[in-house]
Amino acid sequence: MNQMNATLTRVGGVNLLPLAVALVAFVLIGAPSSWMTLTVAGLAMGMMIFLMASGLSLVFGLMDVLNFGHSAFVSLGAFIAATVLAWMGGWLGSDSVLLNSAALFIAFTAAILFGLAAGWFFETVIIKPVYSDHLRQILITMGALIVVEQAILAIWGGTPMSVPRPHFLEGAFLIGDVTIEVYRAFAFLLGLIVYLALYFTLNRTRLGLLIRAGVENREMVEALGFRIDRLFIGVFMAGSALAAMGGAMWAGYETLITPSLGAEMMIVVFIVVIIGGLGSVEGTLLGAIMVGLVSNYVGFLAPKLALASNMILMMIILLWRPNGLRPAVK
Repeated sequence: MNQMNATLTRVGGVNLLPLAVALVAFVLIGAPSSWMTLTVAGLAMGMMIFLMASGLSLVFGLMDVLNFGHSAFVSLGAFIAATVLAWMGGWLGSDSVLLNSAALFIAFTAAILFGLAAGWFFETVIIKPVYSDHLRQILITMGALIVVEQAILAIWGGTPMSVPRPHFLEGAFLIGDVTIEVYRAFAFLLGLIVYLALYFTLNRTRLGLLIRAGVENREMVEALGFRIDRLFIGVFMAGSALAAMGGAMWAGYETLITPSLGAEMMIVVFIVVIIGGLGSVEGTLLGAIMVGLVSNYVGFLAPKLALASNMILMMIILLWRPNGLRPAVK
C-alpha cells in the first residue's frame, strides 16, 4: 500500500485516478465511440454532483457540522428552478438564445437566492443550538430533511414534475462519430467555473484565509477582532446556495423530478464528500468525477451492479486512503 502511494505521488498523485479508470474502461468497453459518450456523460454527471456536494464538504469539513439535511436544499433548488422555467415557457421555446439564456438565468438566480435564505434560516435556527453535538446534529437535520420533503409534497404535489429545458440546450452535436448532448457539455462548463471560483476564493483571497484561520484557531482570530460566527454563517449560506444550484442543474438533467429527489441524492453526495476528503474542494471535485465515471462505466458494462458501484468505490478508496483522496490540510 505504501509503495502504491509513493508511485502515485511520483507520477501525479491521486489526480490521475480518473484517467486510470477511463483507460481501464476503454479496454473493457472496446468501442471508442461508446467509451467517449460514456466518458462525457460521466464528467457531466460528476460536475453536477460536485455542485451539490461542494457546499456539504465546506460545511462538514470546515465547520464540523454533520448536516444530513443538506440535500433538502437540492430538492428546493430543483423545484423552484423548475417552477420558474415552467412560468417562462414562452422564452424557453423561443429561437432566441438571448431569451433562452435570460429564462435560465432567472430560474437559477431564484434557486440560488432561495438557497441563501434557507441556508441562513437553517444555520441560525436549527444548526446553531447544536454546534459541537454531532448526535443532535444528525437527528435534527434528518428531521429537517423530512419536513422539507413533506412541504414540497404539500406545495407541488406527489406527481412527478416535468422540467423544461431552454431551446438552445436541447439536442446534441457530433465530434467525429461521437454524440455529445449540449446540456451535458453545459453542465461540465458550469461545474468547472464554480470549482475555479471556489478554489480561488478559499486559497487566494483574504476571506478564504480568514475562514481557514477560523477553523484552525477560532479564539485567536476572534481576538484579532473578526466575527467568525458571521463568516461561518456565510459559509453555510454559500454551501446551501451551491446545493440549490446543483439541484436546478440536476432537474434539467433528469427532466422529471419528485419530492424524494433530495433523499435520493443524499447518499451520493455523502459518498463524494467522504471519498474526496472532508473540507477539500479539490477532493470533492475528484470524488465527484470518480463517482460520475464509475457509475456510467459500470452501468454500461454490468447494469446489475450500477446501484452498488458507488458504495463499492467508496469501500475500495477508504481501505486504501482512510482520510479520502484529497483531505483538507489543517
